[in-house]
Amino acid sequence: MSAILFLIVIGIIVAAGFLLIFIWAVKSGQYDDSYSPSVRMLFDNEESIPDKEEPLKKKS
Repeated sequence: MSAILFLIVIGIIVAAGFLLIFIWAVKSGQYDDSYSPSVRMLFDNEESIPDKEEPLKKKS
């Protein structure tokens, strides 16, 4: 029984450690996206794709 309690306590300590490291990483900017803004102009806009229901206009 004491081994199960020991493992539960160790598991809670490890989980709390990972939670603290995750919170620190978020606050320090580790998950900020610095790549996408520089290549955003290369992506197509959603508005430029014509709807299937709307017929294409002919150039005159």
